[in-house]
Amino acid sequence: MRPALQILSAAEAVARIPDGTTVACSGLVGAGHPEALTAALEERFKTDNSPNNLTLVYAAGQGDGAQRGLNHLAHPGLLKRVIGGHWNLAPRLGQLALAGDIEAYCFPQGIICQLFREIAAHRPGVFTKVGLNTFIDPAHGGGRLNKKTSEPLVERVKLDGEDWLRFRAFPIDVGLIRATRADRAGNLTMEREGLVGEVLPIAQAARNHGGLVIAQVESISDQPASPHAVRVPGMLIDALVVAAPGEHDQTFAEPFNASYVEAGRAVAPKPMPFSERKIIARRVLREIAPGSIVNLGIGMPEGVVPVAAEEGRLDKFTLTLESGPIGGMPAGGLSFGCSAHPEAIIDQPAQFDFYDGGGLDVAVLGAVTIDAEGSVNISALGDRFAGVGGFVNIAQNARKVIFCCPFRAGGLEIAIDNGQLQIQTEGRHCKFVKQIPQVAFHGPSARGRGQEVFYITERVVFRLGDHGLDLIETASGIDVENEICAQMEFRPNIAHPKPMPAECFRKD
Repeated sequence: MRPALQILSAAEAVARIPDGTTVACSGLVGAGHPEALTAALEERFKTDNSPNNLTLVYAAGQGDGAQRGLNHLAHPGLLKRVIGGHWNLAPRLGQLALAGDIEAYCFPQGIICQLFREIAAHRPGVFTKVGLNTFIDPAHGGGRLNKKTSEPLVERVKLDGEDWLRFRAFPIDVGLIRATRADRAGNLTMEREGLVGEVLPIAQAARNHGGLVIAQVESISDQPASPHAVRVPGMLIDALVVAAPGEHDQTFAEPFNASYVEAGRAVAPKPMPFSERKIIARRVLREIAPGSIVNLGIGMPEGVVPVAAEEGRLDKFTLTLESGPIGGMPAGGLSFGCSAHPEAIIDQPAQFDFYDGGGLDVAVLGAVTIDAEGSVNISALGDRFAGVGGFVNIAQNARKVIFCCPFRAGGLEIAIDNGQLQIQTEGRHCKFVKQIPQVAFHGPSARGRGQEVFYITERVVFRLGDHGLDLIETASGIDVENEICAQMEFRPNIAHPKPMPAECFRKD
């Protein structure tokens, strides 16, 4: 028998977390993140030097790039180990990892949220092909980020004569989750949350290992919750915390945006100013067939939304987010993970089940660096570590993958003269390099899977061929030898490239 449900302050609730335990935390960026709980945990550690030596597990990146989210927990001594999907929004955690102050692993977001379900069911882990031949594969580091990190948490196994990865299960001792409301029995509803995330499997995993489940809510209602609205049943909850004002904003950018939880027709975004980003987005849009199910990554791929709206094509395909929203218009920045007027919001593990099974027709993703065999780095950024988030699941399993980025980065300036692209100032940083520091997408494996892969920039389009990158299109006005080949660290395969479509370069 468990003790009766308690209604506590955030400080009282986190005071129940013992030293040395494994803590799982829900959320994506700021949506669904229990800010009151992580802030209180930080204050407790700063005051009492406790709890200490925690293992933190989270699927999606949670933070604002500065102070909030999982940045609260980035203190030497508070954490012993971190297992996370995306690190860029919690740079303090990344600094601890790069300095070797903590054991640090980066696993795909989809794997971690699915792993919570396996932990809850006391199964031996997640068996998947996601991550094979990337830095997550134990043959290439096993997702370990520094020398301090030694324990193998993923292994290669043979099943029916094929290579698979097994991500090992481990006990969850504490679950920190968030919902909108609780009734007096502790049943949780999420009607004002922009996503569902993985709150149920986290709660089940902690409950089934004799652990502690703390839920942050906006309010507690005397009225019993509608059974169909309950996302986490009260029998799993140990403590409820009603968040203080400012600690339960819908995202880290907006206190509340009703469009993220209501049906309707999304308002078209403002037209995108002309730039290399607009050229790229226009060319990408030509690869998205009507009726496609699509995922857009954060950053450069977000440009597809305003361009599709300008061209009246936004309702011709279905946009999805790894966090669970289906349909609608994905939000950007610190509201990423939500979608304006979605058709449905499902839980994150179920969304990744669909993605992993090949449900995506098109994935549009960014790239930091790309090598001659078509492999892509998106995680290693020199003085910081971004992590992979849902990238590995999505890139490895979509039928068509489009990587989009400027041909060179850092100060690139372009102009259009009579339909001709001119490079006025070349970018300082090479994107197409001999060797990438970390493989998050493996080109040769993609060829073996029969994926269709494109690399789209403002001046050239490559396609993954049998022998690496095939140059298939160039912008009018661009000199192939001087402005493409001389600006790369390897020579692509060049046969008879076509001109990039003229409409990509309209100055509007």
